[in-house]
Amino acid sequence: MDYSFSQDQIQAYGLIADWYFRSPEQIFVLTGYAGTGKTTLLRRVVTDALGLVPDVSAAFVTPTGKAANVLIRSGIPATTLHRLIYQSIAVEQEIEVNGKKVTVEKLTFKRRENIDKSIKLIVLDEASMVSDEIIGDLAGFGVKLLLCGDNAQLPPVEGFNSSLINPDFTLKSIVRQERDNPIIKLSKMAREGQYIPYGRYGDNVTVISGRYFSGDRRSSALLNADQIICGTNKTRSLINDEVRKLKGLGALPETGDKLICTQNNWETFIDGEMKFNLVNGLIGTAYDTVYDLPKAIGFMQFMPDFLSEYCPSALPFDIGIFLDGNYRYKRGDYFEKTDKNGKISGAFTLNRFEYGYCISCHKAQGSEFDNVIVFDESYAFKEDRNRWLYTAITRAKRKLILVR
Repeated sequence: MDYSFSQDQIQAYGLIADWYFRSPEQIFVLTGYAGTGKTTLLRRVVTDALGLVPDVSAAFVTPTGKAANVLIRSGIPATTLHRLIYQSIAVEQEIEVNGKKVTVEKLTFKRRENIDKSIKLIVLDEASMVSDEIIGDLAGFGVKLLLCGDNAQLPPVEGFNSSLINPDFTLKSIVRQERDNPIIKLSKMAREGQYIPYGRYGDNVTVISGRYFSGDRRSSALLNADQIICGTNKTRSLINDEVRKLKGLGALPETGDKLICTQNNWETFIDGEMKFNLVNGLIGTAYDTVYDLPKAIGFMQFMPDFLSEYCPSALPFDIGIFLDGNYRYKRGDYFEKTDKNGKISGAFTLNRFEYGYCISCHKAQGSEFDNVIVFDESYAFKEDRNRWLYTAITRAKRKLILVR
């Protein structure tokens, strides 16, 4: 046992071990607030108490690639739910594009009947983002399932999550190394619905009125933030325009522009090992952008923010949203793909991106960033206002500016 563990962690450690070895229950639900040491506990209990090996006998999964990367950076091999649950199958299909028959290779995803027999435990982190339906699919493999999440965060955008309502144990005590962290202090105040006074909290956290967040101070902060978070689409659009104007960028995405994917494309992999798909909420950087303005179509190299490689091929995308605020094409529209000789070689569908300097709190969920600005628009979320602000604040790892 790690003697630096809090009493909460020690108790949870024993309960998880007892459940794994002695309980007939398939699922154990562990919740914990920010700063309570969930990730450290997961790693130690799985390897030390249960004697399992991550990525061999214990599968750590998350709802997004970015969330998986958070675990990977902490020393835990992890992958996405989608990769564990589904297998991709390439199927040739003949479609009609502009009156011409074209053969395309489409990926279909089939739920796996079984997973690797060596896996004795599935650990689902960020479980608050996952619907009951998908958790049911995970449980369908018959393997012990340890759900871990923060039930003070926002609920999933799609579906309903009831798994965290009555957890088996909740970590509440802030671990020693986080007790003086002002981000954790503010997150606790937000979670409990307390008023957060203006002022400085330590060296790296500031709560400031919007009327004073102006001029050079505002410009410098916006340009240096790793991520800006807000609540409403109007603010998001205005801040993205403001940042790009400060950078001297034009009307369309350019090399170096920060973009966020706004539509799932499960047929497109964003890495050479085909571990991660192009999904809604994925943030990255555009390179080598090329446009066909009459058709409102663009092509770009794209580097996801948690990888150090471009997507394997250039991504086609609808530029209507950048031209007049609306996507030009319907989802699933096909377009001719030609080879270097101009002959039709297949077809492609358009992806959807928007600027990602400022994003919604829902889109930021499951990610963490070193330097964050939060425009507090929690008022727009009524009964979820405390959850919204808590989730937004806890996206920051080191530096936070909260604008109210």
